[in-house]
This record gives sequence, C-alpha cells and structure tokens, in this order.
Amino acid sequence: MRRNSARRPAGRQVLDLRAKYASVPMSLADACLVRLSEILPEPVVVTTDADFRIYRRHSRQVIPCLMP
Repeated sequence: MRRNSARRPAGRQVLDLRAKYASVPMSLADACLVRLSEILPEPVVVTTDADFRIYRRHSRQVIPCLMP
C-alpha cells in the first residue's frame, strides 16, 4: 500500500485519510499530522486529542503519541 500512496499527490492522501476516518470524524489538521507521521522517519505527535489512539499510519501502525 505504501507504494501506491507515494504516487498520489499529498493533498489527495490527506483527503483520503479524512474519508477513511469520516466516522470519527477526522479534522484536516489531524489528517495532516497523520500524513506527516507517515513521511517522517521517527515521528512523535504531542496531542491531547484521544482520536490519535484510533488513527493509524500506513493503515495499521500505531502513531507514536505523547499525550499529557
């Protein structure tokens, strides 16, 4: 799945994440953070948003978060 996602424009990937998590719902800012977690080599998201326990990077990997 990574191979195909790398070929789509970044904006399309963010919109696809929002569609995938529409039932949560996912904000545009959340979708951008999830996408950045997919791009960066060792991401850690600092957030108080519990929805990041639901979101996944590359469809199945837990997003490393620091939740104060």
